Amino acid sequence: MKNILFLIILIPQFYFSQIKSISFAELEAQQKVNPKPIIIHIYTQWCSICKIEAFSLNKDKVLVKTINANFHFINLEAEKMKEKIIFQGKEFNYLPNGNSGIHELVLALSKNKNQPVYPLWIILDENQNLSYYHEGRFRAENLKEKLSELIPEKSP
Repeated sequence: MKNILFLIILIPQFYFSQIKSISFAELEAQQKVNPKPIIIHIYTQWCSICKIEAFSLNKDKVLVKTINANFHFINLEAEKMKEKIIFQGKEFNYLPNGNSGIHELVLALSKNKNQPVYPLWIILDENQNLSYYHEGRFRAENLKEKLSELIPEKSP
């Protein structure tokens, strides 16, 4: 009984404190209705740093609230996303390589074209111009600081 009560209390906290992610397919429509800066988070399933980072970022309720309120957030799994993506008027496809592969968009966004670094953070302004580029783990405090610099000022 204690375990059930614990789960009933705990599950909503995890559910409600998640960063809300959209797809590239949804981005264009979302930008027309509610233009915001865009965060593209590129990761892989095998990356242990990516898993640690995702857990710690989703745990920070202030960060989650900041991202959900002020940004469109896209999670892109670099080696598993096989669907065609149209982004900034260009078409990007999955590039198979034996048993694995990589999405062309990852290569287009990465400064390291031969061996992208994961996790990779691309932050674009409302007009899809690069505002910030970050390779490797982004700690919650550092990400909050950077995002606070990028949140557009609301006019009174």
